[in-house]
Amino acid sequence: MGTTFVVTLYAADSLTAQRTYDAVSARMDTLNQIMSDYLDGSEVNLLSATSGQNRWVRVSPTLFDVLQKAKQIAQQSGGRYDPTIGPLSQLWRRAVRQRTRGGFAFPAAQERRKARRAVSWRYIELDSNSQSVRLKKPGMRLDLGGIGQGFAIDEAQKVLHQYGIRVFLLDIGGDILVGDAPPGRPEGWRISLTKGNVPEADSIILLKNAAITTSGDTERHLDINGRRYSHIMNPRTGLGLRHFVQATVQAPTGTYADALTKVFSVARPSQRKRLQRRFPQARVWIKEKRNGNTNTAD
Repeated sequence: MGTTFVVTLYAADSLTAQRTYDAVSARMDTLNQIMSDYLDGSEVNLLSATSGQNRWVRVSPTLFDVLQKAKQIAQQSGGRYDPTIGPLSQLWRRAVRQRTRGGFAFPAAQERRKARRAVSWRYIELDSNSQSVRLKKPGMRLDLGGIGQGFAIDEAQKVLHQYGIRVFLLDIGGDILVGDAPPGRPEGWRISLTKGNVPEADSIILLKNAAITTSGDTERHLDINGRRYSHIMNPRTGLGLRHFVQATVQAPTGTYADALTKVFSVARPSQRKRLQRRFPQARVWIKEKRNGNTNTAD
């Protein structure tokens, strides 16, 4: 998935620990082959290639599961998270590649309009009886980047539970899922909400049996003609966010924590309370800078 992967676990002996880690690692490799839109032969890319052909495609249980969850969150969020954002993602990836080679071409408005016409979670049809998927619109391309890491840590947790491991911390590129509290710390795992070797006292949260994720453009953004575009894209505009926003979400599962950081980043401040009611099990922290003013909300 193009990022780091860390497993911390407590086991009865080193042999159990090694076997458990190997099983988790194997599951991550499988998930990458299924969900990565960077791999030409991945299952999600093969499915995207059938868009607009009026074909029902039987997919693996894993891909069907993640698409089902992705579509549900897209619907609940009013499209602020959308797994069909692939055509827009491809435009911006091309722009970034050109920039690293010394040239740059901002995606033209006509290109963005064409890409947006193929973007909508409503164009995904799911048949749970046959475990099949149909992509209704020509030119569709699935991109599970906004949910895939969170889904992966949920899958890793299943493997840990199969091996009897209940005390653990999983971290895939900053998407964190923890189990029971570690020995000697009944209050839970200490998680820093900010990066740095000496985090502020109020940036520490104690967590157990829950997931937490932070999204922001501190490290991943594109500066063009004095304007900053975040890697977090608004599916409705086809552009990266123009202002700084950092969203942290705590949720029962990694899948929801991962996707909801995008939802609450894209949402306007006036919309967030209404969205929070749609996801009552999530706790959200927002740090935002607009027009030179920095605001925080919990």
